[in-house]
Amino acid sequence: MTTTPSLFSSSIKRRDAVRHIHRRLSAILVLIAVLCATLIVFAQQPAAPGNHVIIVTLDGFPAWALEDPYLPVPNLRRLAASGAVAAGMRPVNPTVTWPNHTSLVTGVTPAKHGVLFNGTLVRDTGVPPRVEPWRNRNDMVHVPTLYDVVHDRGMTTAQVDWVAILNAPSIDWEFPERPERPEAKPTIAREMVSAGAISQKDVDGFANQNIVWRDEVWTDAAIHILRTHHPNLLLFHLLALDSIQHRYGPKTPAAMVTMARLDSQIGRLLKAIEDAGMTASTTLFVVSDHGFKVVQNQVLPNVALRDAGLITVEGGNVTSTKAYVVSEGGSALVYVTAPDPAGDLLGRARQAIAALEGIDQIIDPTQYGQLGLPQPSADPQAGALLLLAKSGYAFAAGATGEKSVMDATEGSLGTHGYVSSDPEIQALFIAAGRGIKPGVKLEAVDNVDVAPTAAALLGVTLKNVDGRVLTEILQK
Repeated sequence: MTTTPSLFSSSIKRRDAVRHIHRRLSAILVLIAVLCATLIVFAQQPAAPGNHVIIVTLDGFPAWALEDPYLPVPNLRRLAASGAVAAGMRPVNPTVTWPNHTSLVTGVTPAKHGVLFNGTLVRDTGVPPRVEPWRNRNDMVHVPTLYDVVHDRGMTTAQVDWVAILNAPSIDWEFPERPERPEAKPTIAREMVSAGAISQKDVDGFANQNIVWRDEVWTDAAIHILRTHHPNLLLFHLLALDSIQHRYGPKTPAAMVTMARLDSQIGRLLKAIEDAGMTASTTLFVVSDHGFKVVQNQVLPNVALRDAGLITVEGGNVTSTKAYVVSEGGSALVYVTAPDPAGDLLGRARQAIAALEGIDQIIDPTQYGQLGLPQPSADPQAGALLLLAKSGYAFAAGATGEKSVMDATEGSLGTHGYVSSDPEIQALFIAAGRGIKPGVKLEAVDNVDVAPTAAALLGVTLKNVDGRVLTEILQK
């Protein structure tokens, strides 16, 4: 028998159908809302591009070295031939490691970024100023860096043995100059220990080992970071050549052997880029922070200040000062360390120093701007006077000797710090890989050009820089 549904049962069915449609519509609306929110998030946070920039600094590698046909550096020569090379790169003043490394990643001179020494100069009344290296990056560097703007765009950053970078919040991975220090981020060291690339004992005693071994470990760390983490930006500093040239002098067999060894480490890095599948997406800058000069004589201006009654020495130690000179090799800065409202102490210091053999120039602060240095009124690290040494002479800090000028001693036969226009102080510059025109040869570039050029290759911009984008080396 066929039954006819009642009005009540038909109403229930219609109500159930409507509820079912409402549930489906609600689910669709929720899904649409989720998709919209996801699209908004992606619009606000652009995905990191797949491009990579590596900046390698070979500390103290002189520009002239590539012109020597008997220097065995085949990897550097291949990079230069396949990309862009400059006859020289002008460093910033002072031509020492930390200021120039900071300019390489900021695009500005020390007058703006604030790094004038291999650390921060600390001044107290009546005692010699001292340089403290272990200061946080944010306390030392006063402007945005390349790694800051890269990180802010959602890309990844790494550093190996870079400087003026302690506790930088925008560095994702690092194997620092001193991996054993408590401030060091331990991730990469732990990964390398787990992989058997280094022992924990060697990490803990890292700073006590010879510089050639440390360069090798830093290269291992850079390769590990590339293969494991593929950072968009890697800053990588090798230090052995600087140490060797300070000790034995430039253009010596020891220096030549070290340059050849550095070339082999560049070869290892190129192989790691290839193994990581990053060759097509990577731009490599191989640069240096400064060149080197031979030292034949050392000038000790603090001995002259002692003899003028401006430094007190007791028991072989400096116990008090009214003026003091801090050496940076081929240059030095003079500080007045006691109240001097009339300028009498500075006048006495200048008179004592001016008579010294080996002084090329005494520069007043009115000329600091031309050299990219800050005014003493703007930065207490800036000295009251800048001293420049003649070629063959270098400044030393001692105040206890009998002579204010002496023959250079074994272990201090080379240095830098001379004015940045000195031909022997010109630095290395090579750029190759993604985005770089092949076969480009330039007469000169400036240290401060590296950061804006690297930024352009990564699609970011460094504002208010002193350098420029080297458009002549970039592919259109």
